[in-house]
Amino acid sequence: MIQRSQIAEAERLIRPWIRRTPVVDIAGEDFGLSVVSIVFKLELLQHAGSFKTRGAFANLLTRPVPDAGVAAASGGNHGLAVAYAAWKLGKRATIFVPGVASPVKIERIRALGAKLVIAGDRYADALLESERFVKESGALPIHAFEQEETLLGQGTVGLEFETQAPGLDSLLVACGGGGLIGGIAAWYENRVRIVSVEPEAAPTLANALAAGRPVDAPAGGIAADSLAPRRVGRMMFPIAQRFIGRAVLVSDEAIVEAQNRLWQQMRIVAEPGGAAAFAALLSGAYVPAEGERVGVLLCGGNTNAVQFARG
Repeated sequence: MIQRSQIAEAERLIRPWIRRTPVVDIAGEDFGLSVVSIVFKLELLQHAGSFKTRGAFANLLTRPVPDAGVAAASGGNHGLAVAYAAWKLGKRATIFVPGVASPVKIERIRALGAKLVIAGDRYADALLESERFVKESGALPIHAFEQEETLLGQGTVGLEFETQAPGLDSLLVACGGGGLIGGIAAWYENRVRIVSVEPEAAPTLANALAAGRPVDAPAGGIAADSLAPRRVGRMMFPIAQRFIGRAVLVSDEAIVEAQNRLWQQMRIVAEPGGAAAFAALLSGAYVPAEGERVGVLLCGGNTNAVQFARG
């Protein structure tokens, strides 16, 4: 299990390469939630549009990269982050994405100079193809969540959030494979209630916690390109059992409503996975106590959901 000291060391290493993303204190009344105060962390403003950039740099800066470069399988954001980190560090990158990947993310990966391969329909298909490529080419695999360096990099979100917003009672974090919430939970070590938020159509952690081990889960829904692996990571699961206080599920409709409300009231553009944590609060999937100070991580913004016209 990763340690706080390791996360702190990872933060020092990647600091020159990442943004310190801002936090915003919001009165709950602004969203009809009068009994709580909300602190958003805008990690969607990170380089490459998501928290994934932290884990990507943690990998490339600590593991030797061969001439064949790096390879990653991704629903989109991890691949984009690895492509960005490889571009900044002058390394080759080959990114495998499923057909469900967002066209916006595909275009940005290609624009960063990475070789992009579309493989299968879901993340698991892209992962299998990337593993074949690694065996044939000798490229360094960078896993989206089943890699210690990835967990450590994502854990720096928690370290940074705590310095910016001490005194949170709870923290809502979207969960796919679990790299982000696993790293954050390892940092906080139960000093804040960590709440996992997943789409109803992709309950990977919720099902794993119920079964007592990672198990296959459905992989659908509006956030399938970022929150729908076949199962949650083995490395993060002991962290989840020890440090994650609750797992809740939200509907696709709740996620869309959260996206709309963020745009209408704050002019924040979040992708579905990036808005999922807030959807739990808006929809009542997570009901805070009166006076609770709730942190909400807005973790990704790679979408073209808002169209801008000239004039």
